[in-house]
Amino acid sequence: MVDNHPRDDAPISASKRSDATEIAHGQLADAKGNSIVGRAVTINKPVSEVFAFFRDFSNLPSFMENVDRIDVVDEKRSHWVVRGPAKLTYEWDALVTDEVKDRYIAWSSQPGADVDNSGRVDFRDAGARGTVVSATIMYDPPGGVVGKLIAKMFQREPAIQARRDLRRLKQLMETGEIATAAMNLKQREEELA
Repeated sequence: MVDNHPRDDAPISASKRSDATEIAHGQLADAKGNSIVGRAVTINKPVSEVFAFFRDFSNLPSFMENVDRIDVVDEKRSHWVVRGPAKLTYEWDALVTDEVKDRYIAWSSQPGADVDNSGRVDFRDAGARGTVVSATIMYDPPGGVVGKLIAKMFQREPAIQARRDLRRLKQLMETGEIATAAMNLKQREEELA
């Protein structure tokens, strides 16, 4: 017997299934967006420590490059201000739609958002290796396909940013700082001397 629907163990964001967007919508309480991004990183810290740091949304701008600020309204609601391509700024209110401590956090943008989005961040114990953090984000790019292409050209596209942001989260959690290729003022003065 031939299986017409072979098993796909890939995360939904990497799935080759034609109905991946519909499946993702079914997995999120208040799914918004038709583009899917998924990234993961392993952080050499216990799940409880990584979850607690991430769950304090005021920490997120410290490693999310395009996030100008997050105003925490209460345990479930926050207001996001994010930089996009060409110095544009986008804002939205987000609502935590589902959460299990030390396991996952799911959210959805609220009506009136500049960018409709939703997603889920999962935290999985990886034993001696620490914690696997997996982010799945759904969004509608401003300007549709053209806007997505422009965002990609300016390195502001969510797939690119998610990879970079998770890498910075790993660095911050494991070392207490984020490595950068940029020279600080003292290094610059030494080079010019």
